[in-house]
Amino acid sequence: MALSLLTILNAPVIELDTVDSTNNYAMRLIDADKAQTGLTVVAEEQTEGKGQRGRKWTGGTQESLMMSIVATPDRALREIFVYSASIAVAIAGYLAEKCPESRVRIKWPNDIIINDKKAGGILLENVIRGAKWSYGVVGLGLNIRQEFFPRELCNATSLKIESGIDFSINEIKNQLRATILQSLYTPVPAADIITEYNRLLYRRGKKQIFSDGKKFWEVRILGALTDGSLQVEKDKQILQYMHGAQEWIW
Repeated sequence: MALSLLTILNAPVIELDTVDSTNNYAMRLIDADKAQTGLTVVAEEQTEGKGQRGRKWTGGTQESLMMSIVATPDRALREIFVYSASIAVAIAGYLAEKCPESRVRIKWPNDIIINDKKAGGILLENVIRGAKWSYGVVGLGLNIRQEFFPRELCNATSLKIESGIDFSINEIKNQLRATILQSLYTPVPAADIITEYNRLLYRRGKKQIFSDGKKFWEVRILGALTDGSLQVEKDKQILQYMHGAQEWIW
């Protein structure tokens, strides 16, 4: 029997002072059979937060939202990217409402961009048991109250920097959690999700530099496909990039 959205929204929210990673904590609960759909882990500080391509996502106390939500995917495994894209679209839509004067976009595959700078990132980790996609842990790191960043993070930003508003992290947490869960448990055709994702895709139709660690090249970004690949144009040829095979150069 499927759970109601109200039951999912009423799942426990675990709030921690410090943790290695909210995703790790949620995974440990799943491994111990102590997790449920909608269970959410939030931390004021994480010491080993995980980002894409093995990068770390750390956050200072009372500056960032670091949250992981346990979900039970209702899509086939082949639609993992569609599932992830629906989350990114929901978050971008929410932030566009909170910061109406700012330009909110999604950088492929799932970074949140505000006014050409990175404000947050999504990390979806999956638990597959047998042939069944049992759980998806939706990790979100979002910069909210920072007023400046170190020089080496010159491409980072926060909601406060871009909007001038000192948002409540607790309010953002509650509203974003509800937004994400509603998006995951409201049936939407895959094609519609990808269409909206591409409408919000950062630098779509523009030229962008990539690298393989040895050389650099320029392509024009066309859009993302249902399988998660990025379609680009290079030297009048249409190519498809898979995440992790090349690096986006800011």
